[in-house]
Amino acid sequence: MSTVNLALAGNPNSGKTTFFNLLTGARQHVGNYPGITVERKEGHLSWNNGQVRVLDLPGCYSLTSYSPEEVVARNALLKERPQAVVQVVDANTLERSLFLTVQFLELGIPVVLALNMMDEARRKGLRIDSAKLSALLGLPVVETVAREGQGKEALVAQAVAHAREKLGRTEPLALSYGKDLDPILTDMAAIVERNAFLIGRYPARWIALKYLEGDAEVMREGEKSDSQAAKALEAKVAEARKLCRDFLKSYPEAVIADFRYGYINSILQQGVVSQDARRQRIEISERLDQVLTHRLLGPGIMLAVLYAVFYATFSIGEIPMGWLEALFGYLGETAENLIPEGLFRSLVVSGVIDGVGGVLGFVPLIVVMFFALTLLEDSGYMARVAYMLDRVLRVFGLHGCSVMPFLVSGGLPGGCAVPGIMATRTLRNPKEKLATLLTAPFMTCGAKVPVFILLAAAFFPGLEARVMFLSTLGAWAMALLASRLLRSTLLKGESTPFVMELPPYRMPTLRGLVIHTWERTWQYIKKAGTVILAISILIWAAMTFPGLPQEQAAGFEALRLAAQQEGSAQAELDDRLTGIDNQEAQAALRHSVAGRIGVFLEPISRWAGFDWRTNISLVGGFAAKEVIVSALGTAYSLGDVDPEESETLSQRLAGDRAWSFATALSLIVFVLLYAPCFVTVVAMARESSWGWALFSVGFSTALAFFMAVAVYQVSSALA
Repeated sequence: MSTVNLALAGNPNSGKTTFFNLLTGARQHVGNYPGITVERKEGHLSWNNGQVRVLDLPGCYSLTSYSPEEVVARNALLKERPQAVVQVVDANTLERSLFLTVQFLELGIPVVLALNMMDEARRKGLRIDSAKLSALLGLPVVETVAREGQGKEALVAQAVAHAREKLGRTEPLALSYGKDLDPILTDMAAIVERNAFLIGRYPARWIALKYLEGDAEVMREGEKSDSQAAKALEAKVAEARKLCRDFLKSYPEAVIADFRYGYINSILQQGVVSQDARRQRIEISERLDQVLTHRLLGPGIMLAVLYAVFYATFSIGEIPMGWLEALFGYLGETAENLIPEGLFRSLVVSGVIDGVGGVLGFVPLIVVMFFALTLLEDSGYMARVAYMLDRVLRVFGLHGCSVMPFLVSGGLPGGCAVPGIMATRTLRNPKEKLATLLTAPFMTCGAKVPVFILLAAAFFPGLEARVMFLSTLGAWAMALLASRLLRSTLLKGESTPFVMELPPYRMPTLRGLVIHTWERTWQYIKKAGTVILAISILIWAAMTFPGLPQEQAAGFEALRLAAQQEGSAQAELDDRLTGIDNQEAQAALRHSVAGRIGVFLEPISRWAGFDWRTNISLVGGFAAKEVIVSALGTAYSLGDVDPEESETLSQRLAGDRAWSFATALSLIVFVLLYAPCFVTVVAMARESSWGWALFSVGFSTALAFFMAVAVYQVSSALA
């Protein structure tokens, strides 16, 4: 049997992504806030001895190119040519959801409606006659509850049957838009047909509607296809605008939207939707929001929730983290006992176990943190965080939609700047987008978390949660201040208004929480076992070669011989030989390629309290921030011979005279702000230009160094 091609569409927060996972088994993250589905995704399922291909479209409210999501969704429909669209509709917001349905029908695409969240609708006392809705719209309607899997079989059966019947095309819906616009629409459709204008891709009347709505992408296509026909259509648009302005005191886009909603209401008022008057009440979500998003109480609760996440992370994750540290310590000792002394043993112990092990040791904390953040996302609270932060962002010249890139990048620790940078696509104002793009990497991404945990354990024992909490607040403060600076100088311009939908609170499923936590944790582990492993080996090589010159090595050998000839007691001799070995290891490390770079930078970095070994790790951090931990682990492993067997990296840092409370504080500030990792820089270049991406590297590093120097000098003076 042939493969049936379906597209899955819907408004943000309709449950579309949950349905995609349910249908295809795909492990795509499901977040309960707008804009989580940005990329094109595809899955397959078997059905009646055949295959069904499902294309997951970005969540959008219309098919007019007002946002990147709408452009991507529409282009995917036109290029992929699905045989039918399964539109997942939130049954609680049926009127708004059908606005997108009408546009599918006007485009001539077969549609199957999945009335989702019917359990919530029933609890509200809403009664929806799906059979009558199906008859009035002329398309299949199936009642579903995606998060519980209800309606899946019926929906797939209806969608496959409808797709095979219609083969991807139906007669486009031709709505009346009133006596003023209908004649103009008819004339415009005639121009399109007469000139065969874009006919291969769109229906004639739909093209006319897009011109009236000011759809920039369709108009650009039209100009390239036939400039004369495009000019004739634009003349008709000017006529329509004048008519709407003079007689309707409006504009064509608003008139079109009004008539679409009028058509939707005419259907819903025919007994499709009714509500039990006894159950018309303030919903639980609204009651909760009266407290959780209160102008005064809301921000305080938000900070308390954030601190609780950190407290739980360290309280729960501390013991298993100790187990992992002990495991990697045991692996290092075992490798030293089994592998003969030489470069290979050094590579395995210092490059792999001490390097990668230093990163993997934080997995228990990462698991707890990701679980807590997933709980906040899937419950709907994350959207409230975005709503409350919008009030703050506007003061600093940013748009409310900047909240999502900040949060995804690590506004609540554990994110990643790469998808955060990609999320700036939702910003339509170029200057607001650039300001967000340049400052989002300041957030506490998952790569920075191990560094902060390491330093907190070494220099702030018992206060780890507070360190993480204050680091997160510091990231927000610096991002906002830097944004204000950029918007007041290089990126001057007016701010645009922000509109956001708050989804209802929902109880996340345990299965969903476990899946999403594992996905994020696995990405962290996979990165440690691939990218970080490769970089750790490279850094080990840079810290090992070219090795000490022969004359210097001979000098240390002479010191050993002299110590042995003095006839000291065995214990004293062992101590002296260990000291000489440590001196030689330090000298070899300083003489290596990485050591020379670190020493070269030390006269400058000393202002911020960083010695040459710290410099090595920070240079490696340009590739990926997790490398800072692995590089420090390798540096202290190569630089210290026969350390205490039970000594962890944090204990080694705490016992090193080159480190202090001021140094740790300075390093936290520098790592928080300095240049984004290489992959993030590439993402920034794709979303803006290489010029702005390189500017970000220089701007961030300069700002980071200035702040680190200030923090170190002040802290040292007060100590």
